[in-house]
Amino acid sequence: MYAAEKIAELRTEIERHNHLYYIEAKPELSDYEFDKLIEQLVALERQFPELVTPDSPSQRVGGAITKEFVSVVHREPMLSLSNTYSLGEVEEFYNRVKKLLALEGVSEQGMVAELKFDGVAISLLYREGLLVRGATRGDGIQGDDITVNIRTIPTVPLKIPDVGEIEVRGEVFMRKEDFEQLNESRPEEERFANPRNATAGTLKLQDSAEVARRRMSFVAYYLKGIGDESTEHFSRLKLLEKLGFYTGNHYKLCHERQEIDEFIAEWSEKRWKLPYETDGVVLKLNDVTLRERLGATAKSPRWAIAYKYPAQQARTVLNAVVFQVGRLGSITPVAELEPVLLAGSTVSRSTLHNFDEIERLGVMIHDRVIIEKSGEVIPKVMSVVLDERPSDATSVVIPSHCPACETPLEKPEGEVSYYCPNEEECPAQIRGRLLHFASRNAMDIKSLGKALVDQLVALKLVKDVGDLYFLQEPQLEKLERMGRKSAQNLLRALEESRAKSYERLLYALGIRHVGRATARELSQAYPSIETLMLATEEQLSTVPDIGSVVARSILDYFAKPSAQHLLEKLQEAGLNLCASESTVQQINRNFEGLTVLFTGVLDHYTRQQAAELVVERGGRAVESVSKKTGLVVAGHDAGSKFDKALKLGVRVVSEDEFEEML
Repeated sequence: MYAAEKIAELRTEIERHNHLYYIEAKPELSDYEFDKLIEQLVALERQFPELVTPDSPSQRVGGAITKEFVSVVHREPMLSLSNTYSLGEVEEFYNRVKKLLALEGVSEQGMVAELKFDGVAISLLYREGLLVRGATRGDGIQGDDITVNIRTIPTVPLKIPDVGEIEVRGEVFMRKEDFEQLNESRPEEERFANPRNATAGTLKLQDSAEVARRRMSFVAYYLKGIGDESTEHFSRLKLLEKLGFYTGNHYKLCHERQEIDEFIAEWSEKRWKLPYETDGVVLKLNDVTLRERLGATAKSPRWAIAYKYPAQQARTVLNAVVFQVGRLGSITPVAELEPVLLAGSTVSRSTLHNFDEIERLGVMIHDRVIIEKSGEVIPKVMSVVLDERPSDATSVVIPSHCPACETPLEKPEGEVSYYCPNEEECPAQIRGRLLHFASRNAMDIKSLGKALVDQLVALKLVKDVGDLYFLQEPQLEKLERMGRKSAQNLLRALEESRAKSYERLLYALGIRHVGRATARELSQAYPSIETLMLATEEQLSTVPDIGSVVARSILDYFAKPSAQHLLEKLQEAGLNLCASESTVQQINRNFEGLTVLFTGVLDHYTRQQAAELVVERGGRAVESVSKKTGLVVAGHDAGSKFDKALKLGVRVVSEDEFEEML
């Protein structure tokens, strides 16, 4: 059968590329090419649903909406490790284990040193070679069943050789590159502080499709369940690799304490070159049977310890504080420092976040300061060396006017930041919007870099992103370092960007609080700019993940004459202001004026997709039940909203009946 053979071929190829990308770090395909393979597989499986299997790579795409995570009890407690920042305490731990073993009449105390991944601990359960459960650590005794999210992680095998029922534990983490891409896709005010923070937040999401888009990874460090498995932890790590798990590759069996010290020292600097964050070294007794004899305290095992590298700090001088203007007008103070080596790179600038932080630190110009980099993307000023404050130290003065356009600054009530209200004329805001519009996750205009944007704004050739599409080759050739070929490359990139999707354009507009995920939801609920502009705050608030704050931000944006003028330019330039022909074609209006609520789990749609179908047909999707609700569509496990609808006498239909109405 051709379909079965093609599906098997695609699955093998996809898993091979997953392994190359995540395990060997030797990708052969671009993200676009890889996504096309997934699309082929999903399309074939949709055509031949009887060929879908639980271990198919298509099951990593996600799409299920989880109502709530069910609690599960771990087969054995997931204890947390004792932490230390002292090499002296590592030595004490080593000697203590040695003495405890001596009391048991044992002299062998080989230890495995592993890099400590800065992520979130989870437990995986496999039966007959298939992943059947993934759970969070929780309180150590029980955690949340997040299998639907775990399945989206490429380095979690969905199928392994059938070795009976086994448990694998490890850490979910986010690689630096994937973390940076995720943050780039979010509004400035909603960005994550570090990869661990992003990972923890992602695992709690109830939309597995969004979890899949965030590209997390998994490293395994524990195996139990195979009857004849080795009693040595080191051998079990090797077995995990044979079963298809990623183990981090960097671990060592140490028989002397000196070897442990050497491993810790080696990775103190080498860790900065890794593609992921690691904040220490974990030491574990190699012999698993001896671990059981040593036991544990109430919270931590006696046979393991985590040595955490001290936060990388350096002392330097604060030469000045400059004020950056963001694309949304926010003013951010940035410390200009005497260059100093920190965590493998030279640091000369550090964020001060906001003016409240300056006041909290009590920092002054020319102060000696301590800067730190510990799991953060950008170094930060931690403290001031007050007893070394020089006589010429001067206070940091909060600017009263925008440093880019001299407009008086404003401070909205309840916010810590100051803003420049001159969004149409402020060159810094214009530059910020242009760079955001051209960024990889937006319109992806590769030839439009910072230096070129600076020139275009300085010469007033471009005042908004719409002006980009009306630039002419003679104008560009006159710019610094812009010959004929460079000008043609930019015009070609702009031409290619015209075909970018409506969803990308919504994100590229730079509406406050609208990141990629929100833009995606908006494009599905309102498949054209015209319908989006006509939406009310109440209607916008029914879209998944959009509350009143985001809804008002969207309304405020489209109410501005400058935004309306920009959209006219973009329409004239031929950009996609609609989702696609199929989504804006004439659809019957049989839900006109009807308010519809979805409750429970639907088989054929996410709630967002179902709501979109109602909106397309003239109806309105709501989140709460009242006497005015026209229709309730009840899926599996419908809860209190279903009960309330029955009490109020609201019409309730099944998903099948809803499809007939469509």
